[in-house]
Amino acid sequence: MVIINNYEEYKLLEGTMVGSSSWHTIDQDQISRFADATLDHQWIHVDKQRAENEGPYQSTIAHGYLTLSLIPYLWKQIAEVRNVNLEINYGIENFRFGIPVKVDSEVSLQATVRSVIDLKGTVKVIVGAKLLIKNELKPAYTGDVVFLYQFK
Repeated sequence: MVIINNYEEYKLLEGTMVGSSSWHTIDQDQISRFADATLDHQWIHVDKQRAENEGPYQSTIAHGYLTLSLIPYLWKQIAEVRNVNLEINYGIENFRFGIPVKVDSEVSLQATVRSVIDLKGTVKVIVGAKLLIKNELKPAYTGDVVFLYQFK
C-alpha cells in the first residue's frame, strides 16, 4: 500500500502505476442487493435460471455501475491518503466497459496516478483505473476517476 501524506508526495506519484487491490469476489447476493438499491432488476443480473438458459454469458452478470461503485473501496486498498480534511469522489471520465463481470468472478483494481494538480488548496487527482477479472485477458473497464482532496 502506498501512503500519501500531502500534495508533494502525491505529485511524486504522477505517471506511476501505484498498484493493484486485492481480489474481490462479486457474488449473486451483492448483485441482487445492488439491483434492489438501484431498482435495476434486469433479468441478466438477477434471474439465474433465465441467464443460464437464454443469456449470452450462461450466467448472471454484475451491473456495470456496480463494478464502478467498487472503485473507492478498491482504491483504498492501494493508497492511503492521510492528513485530509475532505475527500470527494468528483467524477469519472473516458470510461469504457470491455467485457462483463460474470457472477462469482474475482476482480482487482489496477491504478495509475495520471495527474495531480493544486487548485489553490484543493488537490485534483486523476487516477487511471483498470478493473481486471481473474483469468480473463481483457479488463472489465478502463477509464479515469477524479478525486478532490483538501489536505490539513
